[in-house]
Amino acid sequence: MINLCRSLCLAVFALPTLAQAAPELNVGGLYDYLDAGKSTLLKRVRNGGDATAFVKVSVVELVYDQAGSAREVDLDGLALEQRGLVVSPARLIVPARGMQAVRLLYRGQRDSERYYRLRFIPVLPELGDGFAVSEAQAEEYRDQLKAGVNLLAGYGTLLFVRPDNPHYQTPIRRQAGALTVTNEGNATVVLDHFRQCQAQDQGCETATKHHLLPGRTRQFDGQAAKVHQFELHEGADQRQMVLEG
Repeated sequence: MINLCRSLCLAVFALPTLAQAAPELNVGGLYDYLDAGKSTLLKRVRNGGDATAFVKVSVVELVYDQAGSAREVDLDGLALEQRGLVVSPARLIVPARGMQAVRLLYRGQRDSERYYRLRFIPVLPELGDGFAVSEAQAEEYRDQLKAGVNLLAGYGTLLFVRPDNPHYQTPIRRQAGALTVTNEGNATVVLDHFRQCQAQDQGCETATKHHLLPGRTRQFDGQAAKVHQFELHEGADQRQMVLEG
């Protein structure tokens, strides 16, 4: 099972020190899901800081091989008709304490599940980089940040595009404390609020979240005297699971 959490990107761009005025991005959930029958999704980008954020949005497709290793396919240089996923706009100007929305439009095939990584990267604007600011405006903005910010952080999110006809089959087995979960369906299942507890809702470890891609199996260690509990998400269906033995 691929640890998708490691796929999430945190890019940090160093700038001069002293912290006063700075943009602070919030891209909402790190995982988004485009259900069967739907082709568009709105992603809201908020700026909780006290300086305008100039944000570039890039997208790559993640293609997994039989061993479960992913490679990135860059879509930014392709013509619109060749892209499975179109992001509009690809340049955002988010005012301080404000919000802008990005529209995700999927135009590709849906015979199997597809995966995309989006990166939201704050930048210092320059003339001709798509933000439609003058050189004087760009220089004024850079000077403002130099007086007060020590870093700009960019964030990555993952988009799961479910197939046209998703079906779910998730056998689960627990033996001698070890838990085995297999995804025999054709769409990713989610194990949310996953934790091992002394007893149900008692003495629990820190909860985690796991995505299990189609055809993958995940094994979790455990102790026979304890229980595993989590929410199993199969598309829109959710089940509370408490397993022992």
